Amino acid sequence: MTQEVPPIKATKQMRKIMADYFAGLDRAKKEGSPKVAWCTSVGPGELLLGMGFEVYYPENHGAMLGATRMASDVIPVANAAGYSPDICSYLTSDIGAYLQNVTPLAKAYGMEAIPKADVLVYNNNQCREVQDWFSFYAREWGVPIVGIQNPRMIGEVKKSHLMDVRSQLEGMVPVLEEVSGVKFDIDRFREAVGLSKECTIRWRKVLEAAANRPTPMHFFDHCIHMAPAVVLRGTQQAVDYYDLLLAELDERLKAGVAAVPGEKIRLYWDGMPVWGRLRMLSDLFMELKAPVVSSTYCNSWIFDPLDPKDPFESMARAALEIFNVRDEDFKEGYIKEWVQRCGVQGLVFHDSKTCPYNTNSRFALPNRLSKELGIPTIIINGDLNDLRCFSDEQAKTNIEAFVEQLLEAAA
Repeated sequence: MTQEVPPIKATKQMRKIMADYFAGLDRAKKEGSPKVAWCTSVGPGELLLGMGFEVYYPENHGAMLGATRMASDVIPVANAAGYSPDICSYLTSDIGAYLQNVTPLAKAYGMEAIPKADVLVYNNNQCREVQDWFSFYAREWGVPIVGIQNPRMIGEVKKSHLMDVRSQLEGMVPVLEEVSGVKFDIDRFREAVGLSKECTIRWRKVLEAAANRPTPMHFFDHCIHMAPAVVLRGTQQAVDYYDLLLAELDERLKAGVAAVPGEKIRLYWDGMPVWGRLRMLSDLFMELKAPVVSSTYCNSWIFDPLDPKDPFESMARAALEIFNVRDEDFKEGYIKEWVQRCGVQGLVFHDSKTCPYNTNSRFALPNRLSKELGIPTIIINGDLNDLRCFSDEQAKTNIEAFVEQLLEAAA
């Protein structure tokens, strides 16, 4: 019988601040003030906060559609409207839900609909398709759209890269001033960047705590508790929340509380979560006593370069240094560093059908890492939201066989 794990007490506070966040968006939508800006998950939210916008992150909505399994019903609606089943299933889930006039925000937070944007702001560093996603709403609502075309396949981040992204960030300001009716204030911008930096410092510590044995949190916990780092970074609420969570993690470490009791094998997850099967996969790894202690995905909200003394340049550097836009050599070194830090014995790669930008298993990276680190890898086929691409039975069989192989090797 699997030992029961004490629930993370900070979850209650996280639910409250998330409810407050969505209540603020709902008020802004109904009252018309402050203005609502849509923003991509890895930026540039700090600039928008510094200009007084309520900031909404539709990728968070996409994940909610996946986790509630509403995506399966609404993706075909977007497909029928001309959006291919092969493109980002966050995009097709979100647009399909809009066309169907449904949202998980209704049940979770009492919101009748997603908040209409006054301006749409993207950076395509995390995903190229966000500009097509946001363009749908720009056409639908007749509102401005501005974005950053980020360089990709970067090895060393060069001055020319920084100047390019910085100038695009600065170029957004006049449009945002016009939409918001607020004059750009460098001090408000510095404050938001400073709070994001403080959030990053704490979120990194949360993730690094998994290096302990036994790990006090695992990947499936991280996927839940990263929410403030995604939608509330740049605010004091996120900083306060991670202070609370870190204090609890310290207590759990001192008490020897294990996220996965009796852990035997430690794993790394690369790629997107399978949102509609998060619980199933969490339970499976729990039963196998094989915690996923680290991941590429949850590390996406560590923005070490942020510096309020130079907000534009440091935001540009943070955008350029994220995992997704780096070359294969960087990615290999990055995963290797976290594998060694967390004592990982096996690598799980999720090949997400509709998300090539967060899938790193297609150009022999698993083979190179396995050879260099001397540890096995497995590739799980699936998708972030489209469960037609994921087989429960096949995933379970393959993961069980993989962990058995690791246990034999460790014996």
